[in-house]
Amino acid sequence: MTLKYKALLEMKKDILFIRRVLVFFIIMLFLSGLTAIPLETELEILRRIFPDGGAGFWFDQVYEGLLNHSIYYPFMNYGYDWLAFAHFVLAILFVGPYRDPVRNIWVIEFGMIACVLIIPFAFVAGHFRAIPIAWRLIDCSFGVLGFVPLALVRKRIRLINNSNT
Repeated sequence: MTLKYKALLEMKKDILFIRRVLVFFIIMLFLSGLTAIPLETELEILRRIFPDGGAGFWFDQVYEGLLNHSIYYPFMNYGYDWLAFAHFVLAILFVGPYRDPVRNIWVIEFGMIACVLIIPFAFVAGHFRAIPIAWRLIDCSFGVLGFVPLALVRKRIRLINNSNT
């Protein structure tokens, strides 16, 4: 097996890895957006799972607030629709690196930056919105969980790019 053939096989493995991770990432972004739409139903389920105290108290409080604002100000739920839409659009953005990882590495880097920015945003906005620290940490975990696969993808793209030069 020639050195050039080995490099080509390695590049194909890297591209396959990149595409698998990106499909997973795209699906997770889409599903995350989808969860913003049936919020009342989801909160009702969480209230049943956590009936009393701790998280249960928090879910009750959030459910009551959402229900009241749905009754008196239903147009406010439009913000959740836009949240879902933003997730769907961001998921579509990652089709570019799926198709051509080297040329679209900027999308991966954009995603990594967004994942890092989740952490200060969750703490600052969460503080002003009276979000419990435990919930802010859950929000931050999405940034960490998103950053890891994107960092792995970026590393593979750079390897491909270096082997082409």
